[in-house]
Amino acid sequence: MNVYHALKMIQIEHQPLNHRQVVITDENGKPLSQLTDLLSDCLSKIDLFVDFPSTDTASDVSDVIDDLHLLTPLPNDVLDEYQKVLDQPI
Repeated sequence: MNVYHALKMIQIEHQPLNHRQVVITDENGKPLSQLTDLLSDCLSKIDLFVDFPSTDTASDVSDVIDDLHLLTPLPNDVLDEYQKVLDQPI
């Protein structure tokens, strides 16, 4: 399982997880601020341009990144970093 699929699957009181409160940590539970900031930036762009709740039809991270590529002026290197953080195994 990766970060993207976990965010899609986890619900609290039958509501989608508020991804603004998600923190990526290392194996010891220490927060990783750079990855957390990158994930937050990535998910905010998804909210703006792709509508995260409607990404149920996107079966893979690459589908979401393809949508961002089509709908945003973000450079490819930024989209590559977004894909890396969403593909992080958990």
